[in-house]
Amino acid sequence: MAVAQIEFSKELQSFIQEWKGKPGNLIMILHRVQHEFTYIPREAAERLARDLAIPLAKIYGVMTFYHYFKTTKPGKHRLSICMGTACYLKGGQQLVEEAESILGIKGSEVTPDGLFSIDVVRCVGCCGLAPVLMVGDEVYGKLVKEQVAEIIAKYQVAG
Repeated sequence: MAVAQIEFSKELQSFIQEWKGKPGNLIMILHRVQHEFTYIPREAAERLARDLAIPLAKIYGVMTFYHYFKTTKPGKHRLSICMGTACYLKGGQQLVEEAESILGIKGSEVTPDGLFSIDVVRCVGCCGLAPVLMVGDEVYGKLVKEQVAEIIAKYQVAG
């Protein structure tokens, strides 16, 4: 059975070589792989197992332990909805439910057009703006669920 191949950029290959022998290298390398692909494709995990000479199970153990790592391709626009203590207490769950209702997706699903996915995150460090929703690097704070539709519409128009 042939092993699927995946192309790593020269920068990623260089990063892997730089970190290959360092303690804690796997997490750093996985961050970089996810940065390049927006998630960690199975083929990339298989290649890392070969390149780093570590079991694929160990790579998946790290990837599934840390919620930050994604094993499925996210939507073009990732809605990160904070559920840290401040956001949760000020209505974060209502933002999640409203976004899921508007987009018709739950959990780690992606909208059929590939535009949106929802990530429930533990803290984005903007507690004073609770509850917070981020789309990419754009922060929307002090929200009520009625504002979610307008935020999503802005990105639907942008495509």
